[in-house]
Parts: sequence; C-alpha cells; structure tokens
Amino acid sequence: MAGKNGVADFFIRYRGALKLGVSALVIAGTADLFAGILLGQMEDYLYLIPGMMILIYSAIGMRGNIFGAMGSRIGTALNMGTFEISFRKGTILRANVESSIVLTLVMSIVMGICTWGVADLFFDGNRSVWDFIFISTLGGTVAGLFVLIFNIIIAYVGDKRGWDVDNITAPLISAVGDIVTMPMIFVATWLFLQIDEMENSETVMVIASLILVAISAVLTADVLRNREVKKKRRDFSSEARRIVVQSLPVLLVCLIFEIGAGIAIQDEQDSLIEYGVLLIMLPAFLNQGNALSGMLTSRLSSMIHLGTLRSKNIPPAEAGENFVLMYVCAMITFLYIGMISFGAVLITGSHSELPLWECLAIITIAGALATTVLNFLSYYVAILADRFGLDPDDHCIPITSSVMDLLGSIILVAVVTLFI
Repeated sequence: MAGKNGVADFFIRYRGALKLGVSALVIAGTADLFAGILLGQMEDYLYLIPGMMILIYSAIGMRGNIFGAMGSRIGTALNMGTFEISFRKGTILRANVESSIVLTLVMSIVMGICTWGVADLFFDGNRSVWDFIFISTLGGTVAGLFVLIFNIIIAYVGDKRGWDVDNITAPLISAVGDIVTMPMIFVATWLFLQIDEMENSETVMVIASLILVAISAVLTADVLRNREVKKKRRDFSSEARRIVVQSLPVLLVCLIFEIGAGIAIQDEQDSLIEYGVLLIMLPAFLNQGNALSGMLTSRLSSMIHLGTLRSKNIPPAEAGENFVLMYVCAMITFLYIGMISFGAVLITGSHSELPLWECLAIITIAGALATTVLNFLSYYVAILADRFGLDPDDHCIPITSSVMDLLGSIILVAVVTLFI
C-alpha cells in the first residue's frame, strides 16, 4: 500500500510538470513529423550537394543549443523574479536577444566552414567553402530569428500565466527549431543553386558570404564592448557579453558532436531513404532526446540556482524523481512518435517495409536507452558546471543536446540493425 501511495504521491506532486511537459513533447513530436516529411522532399539536394545531411543536422542542433539555453536562462530568471518583458538596455531579455543573435551568426559561419571541410575530406565534396558559409549563415540566421521570436512569446505567455517554463521551453524550442531550420536551409540551398547558374556566380557567392561575415563581426564587436562594470540591482548591461564569452567555447566543442551525429546519419543516408518511416521518424526521435535533456537540465539548473538540489557524486532523491519524470514523459511521447510516423508513411504513400510493431519496438527500445543516458548526462553536466563556477543555464543544454544528438544517432542506428 505504501508503494501505491508513493506512486500516487509522485503523480500528484508532478502533475503540473507532466501536464505541461507531455503536452509540449507531443506538440513537438507532431511538429517534427513535418520536418521529417520535408527532409524526404529534399532527397535531390542531399545527393546534389555532398555534406548537406551534416549541415542540416548540425544547424538543427545548434538552433536548439543556442535558443534552448536562452529559454533555460529565462526560466531561471522567472523563478528568481529577475525577469521582465522589456527590451531596454540592461534587462535580461535584451541581453539574451543580443547574445543569441551574435551566437547564431558566429556559429553559422563556423558550421559552414567545418561542414565544407568534412564533406571535402570524407564525402567527395564538390562545393567551395563560400557556398557552405552562404547556405549555413543565411538559412541558420533566418531560422534563428523565427526561433528567437517564438522564445520571447513563450516567455511572455509564461510570465503572464505563471507557468514554470522549464517544463515547456526545451521541447517547444527544439520543435520550432526543426520546423523552421529545415525549410530555411532548403530555401537557402535553392537560392544558392539559382545563383550558381549565373555568370560570375563564384564572385557573387564570395561577396554575399563576406557581407554576412562582416555583419557578424560588427555585431559581435558591439556585444563584447559591454564590459563588466559595477552595476545596480537588476541592471544586466554586461550580461550579453558574459553569455557570448562563456557560451562560444562550449558551442564550438558541441559542434564537434553535432558534426559527428551528422556523419553517422550521412553514412546511413541510403538506408534511411529506402525505409521511408525511418527518415520521417529520425528528426522527431533526435528532437525528443534534445527536448527531454533540455527539459531536465532546465529543471536541474533552476534547482541549483534556488539551492534545492544537492550536488553529490551519486544523484540524490530529488534528482532521481526528475529521472522518473523523464522516463514517463519519454515512453508516452516515443510511442506517439512511432505511431504518427507510421501513419504519415501510409498517408503520403511512401514506401516502407517495416510493420507497425517493428516501428514501435525500434523507437521504444532506442528511446528507453537514450533516456537513461540523458538522465545521468544531464545531472553530471549540471553539477560539474556548478562546481567549476559556471552558469548551468549557459552550458548544460548545449552540451547535453549535442552529446545526445551523437549518442541518439548511434543508439537509433544500433537498434535499427537489430530489426533490419
């Protein structure tokens, strides 16, 4: 009877988190369905430009890293009472907007360069570095602006309604990042191919890329000029600089994991295209791993800031309860993703030899393994960040999301090989 009461008490205590979290994850999974369908429509581009799969998944991961961290910082500020809906200089919101734009521009440029290098070395790349910089920066920046606006809307609505945005920001931001990044990369690639047919196309591409690089350099210099000064309470004038300085090294390391995930997916590109349901399911599966890790790290970061989470080598009870919460959310949403992905294959008439039970078995087993990994990864990243005097909001989501992209890809591919 005590066991039953314990289970009942758990669901009573976390009913708000479950309600918001599962709702956000289901919405995110449904949204990712469209991203998967669009990926299937990009088949020609994937073959035409070697390395596109790497760029797409690196760009999607980076959107989640940058704006998931922004959502986590806003969630902490809301919990601590330091957040206000204002764009004037010196506010939390203004600092987060400025830093997120700069990080998006800088990382898009770096991502383009790295993707070109990997494609050239391992996949017989046939495009110049300027081509990848153009596609990555234009597509990534436009997508970033959409995600930024959505992040502000979540903060506004959450502030007005008194929600704990730690439970919804990561899933929704990850989903929006998938939805807008895929078509924006698609549009940027289409525009690149139109320019590629012009006379002096190489010169046009170099000039366009240099303009994007110059804009990035000017905005970065402006943010970094705001040095730390003695400030009044609630004056966060130098916060944007702190976020950029602390986030850039982490994001650069995370990019390695994102590219690793892209390489793993690029290697399996033919198999994914052959089994339509896997190609549709892939963005949703990876996004759910990101969303769950983001949701957990946001909660743990806020608990660390509020002093309600003890930093121990073995996860304490309060962390363990959050682990259970992730398992419950994961099983509901991964089963849902498997069913809607299979349904999408039937509706679109795509070819797939996998029956429904195999789809559900693959995503459930892979999901359970991924959730176990992200639970412990999220906890130890959060407490290590705190022990080293770093802000968990800046480091936890980028690190856990990037590592989960790589490990999630490996886990899914490994489980698929057991059934196919």
